[in-house]
Amino acid sequence: MWYFAWILGVLLACAMGVLAAVWFEFHKDDITPDKGLKHR
Repeated sequence: MWYFAWILGVLLACAMGVLAAVWFEFHKDDITPDKGLKHR
């Protein structure tokens, strides 16, 4: 049943990649070219 753990790991890695992409998409407006990350 090693394949079960392997596919769960692959799916978890893909989910983390999607979540990171969504997070960067929503927070890309917080990054300015001259000052870096804006503090709210």
